[in-house]
Amino acid sequence: MKEFDYVIIGGGCAGLSLAYELEIHEKLKEKTLAIVEPRTDYIRDKTWSFWRVIPHNFEDCIIKSWKNFTINSPNQIKYIDCKDTPYQTIDSGLFYKKIVDRINQNKNIKFIKNLNEIDASNSIKFNSVYKLEDKKDNLWQHFCGIEIETDQDFFDDEIFNLMDFACDQRNRVHFFYTLPFSKRKALVETTWISELNNDKLNDYDQQIDDYLSKHLNIRNCKVNYKELGAIPLFRIKKIKKQREIYIGSAGDMTRLSTGYTFLNIQEHSKYIRQNIEKIEDTQLFEIKKKYEFLDKIFLKVLKNNSSQMGEIFYKLFNNSPRSVINFLSNKSNLKEDLEIISKMPKWIFLKELF
Repeated sequence: MKEFDYVIIGGGCAGLSLAYELEIHEKLKEKTLAIVEPRTDYIRDKTWSFWRVIPHNFEDCIIKSWKNFTINSPNQIKYIDCKDTPYQTIDSGLFYKKIVDRINQNKNIKFIKNLNEIDASNSIKFNSVYKLEDKKDNLWQHFCGIEIETDQDFFDDEIFNLMDFACDQRNRVHFFYTLPFSKRKALVETTWISELNNDKLNDYDQQIDDYLSKHLNIRNCKVNYKELGAIPLFRIKKIKKQREIYIGSAGDMTRLSTGYTFLNIQEHSKYIRQNIEKIEDTQLFEIKKKYEFLDKIFLKVLKNNSSQMGEIFYKLFNNSPRSVINFLSNKSNLKEDLEIISKMPKWIFLKELF
């Protein structure tokens, strides 16, 4: 059986990002890499969005970038400027094509369907795959979105809506998210933060239909694309194996309070590339401990005070936009952390410390 120097298990966002980072920095000229991925074709299946707080390799895969956004509680709306850190959305179809086209030019990189097809016993493995079937009663961010197209100008494509809490909460946390890509085209998404085993929350199509007709007053539109997803808002204990490093959500690159993962994956990929020659002896890359601590408190607040979360998220943006964005993107300093904490309802958060 063929052996490889490196094996990436899972050819999704994390696996491909790492492969691309290694390839463009010529770390695979004299090393071999296998990417274990069962899918045959790469097609658009999701979007990834984030505030651009650091440079990344995929500016040419951006669908749209915004410098303004809104957040809504049931009774008020806040307009926020983010021109210093624009919000960007990546088309996964463009992302996949860019990377696959590039790595297919390197004969040292091979896609395989199953790990059993090769001898990986001496390989350094980067694993983005782990099973969570038995964790559905934990807290998840789960969502369904559709890209719609209207037959006339409807959207203001200079501003996006980050969170609209003016919707049925069903004793959980629920909001809508609207990204206008043009005056006639937008991604509209229903998002829940709840357990994943609550089937009463999964009537996504009806939720979106009601929101389009009753909130946005859109009666007729074409659906170009649909995406479904579920992001775990918890950490799991993983068995440490020799010569194996977890990446992506499996490597704890998801920010627990937000679900943001894409830029953390890019930073992790860069870190691995910079240390690839001695990666087995290099300290693991982690999201800073302070965010892990604060996020766990925040999620306890969220779970136990779901009816107040719309107002809490709204109050979060009473801080300076740059401070909030830095905090949500793991880039805040101590002054910004204290600014964020000072605007939160003290008693609700304090009681969740114990």
